[in-house]
Formats: sequence, structure tokens, C-alpha cells
Amino acid sequence: MNLNILNIESILNSKWNGNPTGEIIDTISIDSRSLQNNEKTLFFALTGNNNDAHIYIKDLITKGVRNFVVTHIPKELEGKANFLVVQNTLEALQQIAAHYRSLFSFPIIGVTGSNGKTIVKEWLNFLLSPDYNIIRSPKSYNSQVGVPLSVLAINEQHNLGIFEAGISTVSEMEKLQKIIQPTIGILTNIGSAHDEGFTSQEEKIKEKMLLFKDSKVVIYQKNSSVEQFIFPKTKAISWSFTDMTAAVFVSKKEQTHDNTIIEYCYNGSISTLQIPFVDDASVENVISCLSVLLYLEYDAKAIQNRIELLYPIEMRLKVKKGINNCSLIDDSYSSDFQSLKIAFDFLESQKQHQKKTVVLSDIFQSGLSNEVLYSKVSELIVSNNISRFIGIGETISTLKTKLHHAVFYKDTNEFLLHVEELNFENETILIKGARSFQFEEIVAALAEKTHETVLEINLNAISHNFNFFKSKLKPTTKMMAMVKAFGYGSGGFEIAKLLEHHKVDYLGVAFADEGISLKTAGIKLPIMVLNPENTSFSAIIQHQLEPEIYSLKGLNAFLKIAEQKNLKDFPIHIKLDTGMHRLGFETNTIDDLITTLKGSQTVKVKSILSHMATSDDLQHKDFAEYQINLFEKLSSQLMDELGISPIRHILNTSGISNFPQAQYDMVRLGIGLYGVSNDPEEQKYLENVGTLKSIISQIRTIQTGESVGYGRRFIANKESRIATIPIGYADGIARSWGNGVGFVTIKNKKAPILGSVCMDMLMVDVSEIDCKEGDSVVIFGESPTVTFMAEQLKTIPYEILTSISQRVKRVFYRE
Repeated sequence: MNLNILNIESILNSKWNGNPTGEIIDTISIDSRSLQNNEKTLFFALTGNNNDAHIYIKDLITKGVRNFVVTHIPKELEGKANFLVVQNTLEALQQIAAHYRSLFSFPIIGVTGSNGKTIVKEWLNFLLSPDYNIIRSPKSYNSQVGVPLSVLAINEQHNLGIFEAGISTVSEMEKLQKIIQPTIGILTNIGSAHDEGFTSQEEKIKEKMLLFKDSKVVIYQKNSSVEQFIFPKTKAISWSFTDMTAAVFVSKKEQTHDNTIIEYCYNGSISTLQIPFVDDASVENVISCLSVLLYLEYDAKAIQNRIELLYPIEMRLKVKKGINNCSLIDDSYSSDFQSLKIAFDFLESQKQHQKKTVVLSDIFQSGLSNEVLYSKVSELIVSNNISRFIGIGETISTLKTKLHHAVFYKDTNEFLLHVEELNFENETILIKGARSFQFEEIVAALAEKTHETVLEINLNAISHNFNFFKSKLKPTTKMMAMVKAFGYGSGGFEIAKLLEHHKVDYLGVAFADEGISLKTAGIKLPIMVLNPENTSFSAIIQHQLEPEIYSLKGLNAFLKIAEQKNLKDFPIHIKLDTGMHRLGFETNTIDDLITTLKGSQTVKVKSILSHMATSDDLQHKDFAEYQINLFEKLSSQLMDELGISPIRHILNTSGISNFPQAQYDMVRLGIGLYGVSNDPEEQKYLENVGTLKSIISQIRTIQTGESVGYGRRFIANKESRIATIPIGYADGIARSWGNGVGFVTIKNKKAPILGSVCMDMLMVDVSEIDCKEGDSVVIFGESPTVTFMAEQLKTIPYEILTSISQRVKRVFYRE
């Protein structure tokens, strides 16, 4: 970037407040938590989803940031930094990105659609990188914020751009079009994603096509619904399996075990192409890439030579358990400078140990000279407080003179020969390498060895669901996030660490040992223990947890220990029973509670809470309102007679949506954080968090009359192919889910569970599914959902999620 702060002031037509300066801006930032923020950063204080980044400006100034784009200058900060005051900071970010894009005239490929955008972008980068110096969106940075951040990474050495654009409703694509300004457009598959944001499929297609209004060409699967929205000056290159009038007509398609062979016609010439995939989605995405290569006039031989080398794209940063109590962040498929910055931020947000190690390969396609590139890399390593650095490759070794505590290897094989000498233990390790370095071998060497059944946790979905419910709150309402029961089965520490990154106000656990585990692991957020046993009070005090007190017996027991330890104003939380009749002080005990609290100086009532019994069932709305009114009465009595102003909270997940008038000072977000709502309409806006996966261990064919499993509870009425999956009731799969009640998903098709679920295995019918041993199996996730499973088993999603055994490996990832 070659803009200085005065240039930016002029571009934004902003109101200037600060000292005149011509300082060059090196980095645009929207994340106050990033360790990469420094004196050359321009920070955009974004607002929205009940978040306001203006509150972090004071801290950023203390960390050396001097330049800010704001809607207002926070009190007492005027004169302490340079402020560009605008009406809307997101629009200002988009405006500066659009201006910056206009400074470059090289071709830009813009990709949009419902599915396949990131895959097509990454494959095009691979296919075209021998001939171009490419800048592309890192990861899936395709939003109203992600697109401008991607474009602002362009530099003078790039000569081709590939950017993806994602939208969720109308009036969004026009903004992204101004930023990307694509010369070549690609429309990928149009599916059901974000349907709720549009009145019809036609409206969604029309909105997406706005990306290409000034493009020279648009590439798409032939479809009359698309063609009506192609702009007159834009050349159309369609492809099709069925319509011979398409520019790229695929006349034949044959599948082998590992490949798809197609015959296609373009400009009157017929060619054959072998594609290294068999699934329909991958084949369609390859044909989109093929169409781009044909438009750019690559010959059939060059196309075949490059496409046969395509590989599955892993679009996620995964957190895995490693050897010797290490945690691994697996980003082993890419190595470019922009995604490196993202990975470093992810490392900081998910570090599970104080010691942070980075294993990094040579970096390609940065658009920078090696000297400039690795100087920037060394700055990142220093600013992110990396404890140990391991470089692998010929050029990255130039960092030897810049870094202490660093070791270097010429290739992955050499590293693996010395891996035991490196003594990995109690550290968080980021493993990030270009595809050619095969860093998956490093991940395999450092990963804890477990069986193939895993519960994948989507951290992006956790963030999305958190922000969805936060958007329902008043700006002053605090948020407690429930991470009890091992984060509803999803993982305690990892979820807590993410929530700490999101600056949640409180964490809630059921028992003291859950809170102690989080505190011991380094979580600094206040943690409330909602069901403390009297025997745990000493440990609660020792680890600075905050107990919920729900009875006079419990209160007196805690006060006795607090007095013995000479405590003063130790935070406690008073639970009122307003009708749940589970735990809490009832109306007839309030006077004794007040008397006891008045007589003690050792504790301080930090909050007063209650629990609603019917917040999820509006048929019992009257009872819910009775509880709220009783809570108001009893909590007010406590506050008045004790002369205190504690936090008050009564709403859980369903309460947040159904009784917004009772937000009080804080709400408690539980199952909604993990992607489950009792309201079918609200469910549409939540994202699935957990996907339980396994593999096919073995496939056999049985004949008519043969049986499967214990008790011969399934007997085949025809010849059938049966697959065995290594997961059973010891892993948390209910036995009642067997015998044809439930199913798993293999190759996007349902495979009914046959016979009884065993302790460690279950068997499914794959007679109608083209699958093989080792193929992936989805136990729950998008299909079946935990909500569907709960309905079939006549239980609740909570039970499904929290039943998953601790022996099932949790893998955390970010898209």
C-alpha cells in the first residue's frame, strides 16, 4: 500500500482531527485484538451487531496505533491520535478499497455463487500461477468487510487478481462490485444458501449478476434464469452437459474409480480432459476453471497437464490435539503472506499454551521481493511474540540473520528426520506451508494418534451464532455464555478461548471443576459456577471463581470459609426461585437472606438471577411473565434493602428471543451458541456448529435371509451391501437410534442404520450408494441435524450433544 494518511483524508472527504502528517499507512486493521497493530496501522472502528470498536481505541493508542477512522472521537482522546471522522466507517473502508483498486489496471477475476466460490478461486490460483503473479482473497474473505481487506493487499508486482464475493441479501453486491471491479466474471453453482435474504431465486441471481455489470466476460453454467441478467456489453461463455448451444459443451462424461473423463467442444474443436475427481460438485467447479483457461486461450495439452494436478482444497484452519500436550493449528495447504497474517491472529485467539511455535515454508506469490517479504515475516514473528520459529525451504533461510530462537531445514524430509530432537511439548504449534512442501506429513507426525471418529467444531459458526444473539440485545446488556458440560459437548477450553476473544462478559459452568480447568488453562474471564457444592467452596475461592448461592445453608457455609480466609467483597451470585422449583431462594426465605447478607462484609452480591421454566414455549407465556414479574419484585426488594446495584439476569437462549423486555443487565446464552433454537424460523439464521464424522471400516455383501448385528434384529429381504462404521453407544450414539430409526450420510445420501447400535460400531445399508472403505461418514451435522435426531428419539438436542463421549476427538476449525 502506498497511501499516506493525508491521501486517505482526501479520498474519504473526512473531517480531520490531529497533527498533519504524510506518514505512509502500511496496514489496514479492523481487529483491535490483533498483535499486528502498530504505528503504521490505520484502524477502522466498525460498528454493528451490537459491537462498537470505538471503545477499544484508548487501548490501541497505548499500543502505539496513531491513526483511526471513526464516526466520533471518544471522550478524552481528542488530540491523542489522528482521527478521520466519517459518517459510516464500513462505507469508508469500502470507499478506500474501491479507490485503491482503481489504481491498478491488470485483469481481475470475480467469483460469486452459492457454492464453490473458494474452491474455484483456489484452483484458478493453482492453474494460473505459473504465468501470473496473483493476488487473491485469503481464505473465504468474501463479505462486505472481507472483500475490501482482500483488495487492499494488492501491490505493484501483482498482474492478476482473483476475488470472491458473497452476499446474503439485496443491495450488497453493488458495493462489492465497486471494490472488485472484475474484468472476468465467474458464476458458480446457485443453491439454497442465504435464500432467506431474497424473495425469490430470480432476485438472488439478479443481485449476484450485478458483480459483472462492467466485466468483459462472464462464465456460467447455461441457464435461462441467469442469461436474462447478463449485461448487454458483457460476453457470455456458458458451459453445459445437455445444451449443445453452450460455448463449452460437455458431450461425454465417464467415471472411473478416481477420475472423471469428459469430452468437450469449444470453438468447433473437440478435446478430452481427465479430471482427478468423481463427485459432481468438484467436476462442475473444474469445468468453470476449464472455461476460464479456454477464454485465456490455453491449449488442450496445457489444460490437461495442469488440471490433472488439481487437489482437494482444505479451506479451514483446524485445531487438533498434538503429542506431549501440544495443540496444533493445521494450515498445511497454503503459504501466502495475507493468509499468514490471518493465521497469526488465529494462533493468538486459540493458543492453549504460553509457548507459541510456528512452522513455516517458503512463501510464494507475495508480489514482494524476498528481502522485503521476509523482513515483513520477521516483523510478524516479533510482534506476535512467537517463542520458536522453524523455517522449511531454500529462501526462508534468509531469516537466519533476523531471528533468534529459529531453526531451518531445506525441506520437509529433513525436518522429519530431526523432529524428535526438537522436543515439542506444552506449546501451540502453527503449521503453515505451501502445498508443494506436503506439510500434512508434519501434522501427521505431531498429531495425537486417535481413531478416525471426530467431532468437528466450526468456530466461525460459534462466532456467527454469538453475534446473532448479541444483535438482539440492547448495547448495555451484558452476555454470559454457557460452557458447562464440556461446552455442551463441543469442547470447553477452545470455546471459552474464542468467547474470550469476542470479549464476552461472563462464562457459566455447572460445577467448580469445570471452572478450575478453564482457569488453569489460562482463561481470564470471570466464571460463574451455577451449581457449586459446599465442599468445593475453598477451591472456588482459590481459583477466583464466582459461586451461585441458592440456599441459606450454602450461604452460611460460604460465609464461614470466607471469614476464615479474611476475604472482603468476594463476588457471589444470588439465585432466586421464581417458579422453576429447582434451586434458589424462595419468597419466604428472602428476609433471612437479607439479614444474613447485612451481617457480612466478606462477600459482595455481584448479580441476582433466576431461571425460566417455559421461555421456549409460548403456550406458557403467562407463566413466563409471572416468573419475570416475581423476579422483578424479589430482586428489587434485595437491592433496596441491601442498598446494592448488582447485575440482574433471568433470560436464557429462548428468553433472549421471546422476552426481550426482560433483558435486565445480562442474559445467559446457552444452546443457541451451539446452533440450536426451539423456533424453526430462528433456526434458519443459526449455523451448524458440530459435525460428528467417522469412516467406513469395512463393506460386505449379505444375501437374502442373512442378519446383521446382535439379536438378528435386521434380516435382509434382498442382497444388500452393508458398511460398518467405528462408532457406537460408548461414543454417545443412542441404541434407540438403530434398527432403521436413524441414518448416517455418505456421499450426500442417507444410509439407514441396520440392527442394533453396538458399543463401538454400527452398521448401515449402502446398497444404493457408490462408496468404498475409508470414505467419510457424517453421523450428525447438516444431515441429520441434532434437532431431527432429538425429535425422532423423543428427547432434546442438549442430550444428543452432551452425550458424545470424551474419547471422541474434537477438531476445531475456522473457515
